[in-house]
Amino acid sequence: MNGIDHFLGKELGRPGFRADAEPVLRIRPGTGERIAFETDDAVYRELHDHGDLAALSAPINPVTGPVWIDGAQRGDTLAVTIHEIRLKDCGWSQSLPGIGALRHRMGDTVASRRIPIDEDGVHLTDRHVVAPRPMIGCIGTAPATGVNSTVMPTTALGGNMDVTEARPGSIVYLPVEVEGALLSIGDIHAIMSEGESSFVAIEAEGIAIVSVDLVPDLSLRAPRIETPDEWVFVGLGDPVQESITRGYEDAFDFLVTTHGWEPMDAFAVMSALVDSKLGGPTGSGEPDPLHPFAAIGAVTLHRLPKSVL
Repeated sequence: MNGIDHFLGKELGRPGFRADAEPVLRIRPGTGERIAFETDDAVYRELHDHGDLAALSAPINPVTGPVWIDGAQRGDTLAVTIHEIRLKDCGWSQSLPGIGALRHRMGDTVASRRIPIDEDGVHLTDRHVVAPRPMIGCIGTAPATGVNSTVMPTTALGGNMDVTEARPGSIVYLPVEVEGALLSIGDIHAIMSEGESSFVAIEAEGIAIVSVDLVPDLSLRAPRIETPDEWVFVGLGDPVQESITRGYEDAFDFLVTTHGWEPMDAFAVMSALVDSKLGGPTGSGEPDPLHPFAAIGAVTLHRLPKSVL
């Protein structure tokens, strides 16, 4: 495929981030080599066909990978540049029983709509055709022990963050906890409203094309995202006030520790110019086993304009 050095097909997708997964590719960071991660929408096709969560055979939110990054060690950070996201011919809008902010309005059965995607845009309804805003919902590295979910919660190593800033033109920074980092990507969205109120955006099969750099000895406690205009700090905590506090602290430390600002300068600028918002609905703590789609804690985003640096 044009503009791609390595192609990883969707057949390499599997649920969960884990250190014992065999790498499907090994690369040297900083070469600019472009890796294509194809993602899968099989679970949405199954739900559309038979409307029964209990009868699913396809995995929910598989991620393609993992990719071993030469030289990556615990305490480093991956810098994943998103160059392009290529969508296929359709996406899916689905209401799942008991899930999302509209669960009390949409009923207790699966409701599904196939959303055509073509040169005119994303066909939400017969009257509403919008330009795509493709993004990566799930991106992360492997934990030292156990398995991190590709559904929820979002963790310090990434996961199903569902934030619109993970889009072409952005760089996603992910902490490294194991040798090789083991990067995986999945859950492409054709377009998603901020906060993903329904828990299911316009999900779509697609191909995310990225390159990877390594930042040695940059130890982050949560992911962060660099866009052309902003630094976005991800806050993870329970309750939401703790998530907000952590995200603001990381932005403050970025100014004071990394850039050498006076603390009062950082305080004043942040008070005036650093906006916050809710991130994806996947939470920051392990969900109740009896309600595996009920998030605990919050993902928040805190946006520092680059113009102040």
